Amino acid sequence: MISKIKIKDLGILDYKSAWDFQKDFHKKVILGVQPDTLFFVEHEPVYTFGKNADKNHLLQSADKDVKIFNVERGGDVTFHGPGQIVGYPIIDLNRYVKSVSWYMRTLEEVLIETLATYSIEAKTKEGLTGVWVGDEKIGAQGVRISRWVTMHGFALNVNTDLTYFDGIIPCGIFEHGVTSMEKILGKKQNIVLIKNRLAKLFNQAFKINESVKVL
Repeated sequence: MISKIKIKDLGILDYKSAWDFQKDFHKKVILGVQPDTLFFVEHEPVYTFGKNADKNHLLQSADKDVKIFNVERGGDVTFHGPGQIVGYPIIDLNRYVKSVSWYMRTLEEVLIETLATYSIEAKTKEGLTGVWVGDEKIGAQGVRISRWVTMHGFALNVNTDLTYFDGIIPCGIFEHGVTSMEKILGKKQNIVLIKNRLAKLFNQAFKINESVKVL
């Protein structure tokens, strides 16, 4: 059982460019001409709506200068911006476990284990996706899976400006707030170090199932 997932950091990139890149790379993974890869990126401030999102979850108080995108992932509305690590795994689940629920739970576990290395006790909430510290969400997820190849992924609030979340009902959840590693730990965190820890734990969690023959 060995991992063959590559890790690539795209740096700071506007959402549209990253989205177009994802769609192109996703097609190439389906065709077998690109390897399974986890991409890290930080976006300029943006609100994104999943395919089943309620547009009323964008509030009147939202910053009018923040761009809005309607995308093909699952989930409701969320925010991406500087200081937030966004992970886009584009991998063929035929090589791992062909289960959407397994994939989502494994992404959550990677975030939980990463936060544990900072003595942050994060958990999942029954009936909800993502990762929580108490009643505040620190990690969000929204994915698209086509022909068992994934795209979109997760977002971890590290040094994120949380005031942007005041303009939305994050993930359509009224009763809970959001938090960040900076807020919990009381100081800004080293994003490069956190990406390295995420990458290591991601590769530990996703192991090639060598008994599966991908045609």
